[in-house]
Amino acid sequence: MHSSDLQFFPPPNARTHEVCGPGAFAFSFALAARLGGKILWVREAWTTAQLDPNGVADFIDPAAVTLCNAKNQTEVLAVAEEALRSGAVPLVVMTLSQPIGLTEGRRLQLAARDGKSTGVAVIPDGMGSNAAETRWRCTPLYDANATFQDSTLQKWELIKNKSGTLGVWHVRWHTTSRRLIMVPPAGK
Repeated sequence: MHSSDLQFFPPPNARTHEVCGPGAFAFSFALAARLGGKILWVREAWTTAQLDPNGVADFIDPAAVTLCNAKNQTEVLAVAEEALRSGAVPLVVMTLSQPIGLTEGRRLQLAARDGKSTGVAVIPDGMGSNAAETRWRCTPLYDANATFQDSTLQKWELIKNKSGTLGVWHVRWHTTSRRLIMVPPAGK
């Protein structure tokens, strides 16, 4: 099944969404691939996590990623808001370390609507804004009984959805075709 056949993905355009869990980066890059490959990633400069160009290349051309290091979370939100409003890229990802208020979340939603861009906030588990359109928890799946471990198998849970139902999907990123494939859970 091709990603365009999956009714849950991509999440609604011109809105901001949240994703948490160890698979959050994979979700963000799969979304970038689906939306055309251009992405602005905004994060606080103190963050030690690095984006690996080899890992990014499984999803999109690493040259399509613009990384912006901001002074603090307030600056991350300001840069993300302006980028969303401009519509210069189809996807703006912001890495957040602290909760944001309803006012900040609403400003991001209005900016995404005005610029017809999609925003994704990568957040710690248990954190989130009431203004987010959807919230996803993404985790890798491992099977101790499998003879071959597939590092691309993920469980994506839609844990908040303002305009629909919640759900859980097992998905795999197919690197060669650069598409998302829905996989039935083991034993089904």
